[in-house]
Amino acid sequence: MTTGWNGLGVGLANVWRLADAETRSISPENFTGEKGGGGMATEGTGAGPSRELGQGWKVSPSVRIGPGETFVLADIEGSGAIQHIWLTPTGGWRNQVLRMYWDGADNPAVECPVGDFFACGWGEYAPVSSLAVCVNPGSAFNCYWEMPFATGARITLTNESEEERVVYYQVTYSLCDVPDDAARFCAQFRRVNPLPQGDVVTILDGVQGRGQYVGTYCAWGVNNAGWWGEGELKFFIDGDGEFPTICGTGTEDYFCGSYNFDVKGQYTEFTTPYAGMPQVLRPDGTYRSQQRFGLYRWHLTDPIRFRTDLKVTMQALGWRRGGRYLQLQDDIATVAYWYQTLPVAPFPPLPDRDAREII
Repeated sequence: MTTGWNGLGVGLANVWRLADAETRSISPENFTGEKGGGGMATEGTGAGPSRELGQGWKVSPSVRIGPGETFVLADIEGSGAIQHIWLTPTGGWRNQVLRMYWDGADNPAVECPVGDFFACGWGEYAPVSSLAVCVNPGSAFNCYWEMPFATGARITLTNESEEERVVYYQVTYSLCDVPDDAARFCAQFRRVNPLPQGDVVTILDGVQGRGQYVGTYCAWGVNNAGWWGEGELKFFIDGDGEFPTICGTGTEDYFCGSYNFDVKGQYTEFTTPYAGMPQVLRPDGTYRSQQRFGLYRWHLTDPIRFRTDLKVTMQALGWRRGGRYLQLQDDIATVAYWYQTLPVAPFPPLPDRDAREII
């Protein structure tokens, strides 16, 4: 099939290449992305400041989403690929749920609190400089996962907080033919708090179809003193039983670090194109008693490919006396990112607001 879509990872190598595609962008200044339809608003959140300037002068830069309301960020017809999402929500990131639907599906392929989706799970800003996600001052969430669709795409944001939220956003996409082998982007949030002793963290399960696993975000809150990252990540691929095809050597190893992320006796934040630990929240000696960490790992050059099914788990291990492992009972939230063929199996119920709350 001839297509105007160059596919994931175009980058500088092919930026010069002409494509049979049309670029569109949806924002509060152009809710439909219509050609020639931007900047036409006569009312909106900027109507007051622009009252002396008139139409075309930042009349509608943002939207207000009331408590319990769901706002449609984008509703696109036709075939194409979303290429960039910029979004800057206000307050309560765990209480604002992002969902994405491809090709008229009733079930979301993406369902995740907005902060966790953008690798900021603890409700506080931390800089992220990676190829797939960038988080920039002061709360600018940027996503570069490419998201193809054949007949349409729908993105919503639900405000589950008790206060109105102001949201600035922009969704940029291409209208073009999409090849038959283009899989659909998926992301799923899970949280367990505390992890029952002896259990493993299930990052992803129930996936049916063909695809590739492309990333993990983890917000890890420790409930013990000492190091917490000895556990292994395991990928159970295409009918694996008790034992996985891929088994890592430790948590910090999977997130592309080593030796406790320790430099001179301190946890050390880092952010790189493919992996990072951009967030370390340290005890303050009064009210903040637990250490909390935010980590990401993108499988952009090393996707985990599966043909029929996939399950991903992570152990939570620390140390106890006598050089023995300690099975931890920590607060662990994860986001799994993957591409797969349709249909996407229904997700487990999203944890409710209290179950997602950062306490």
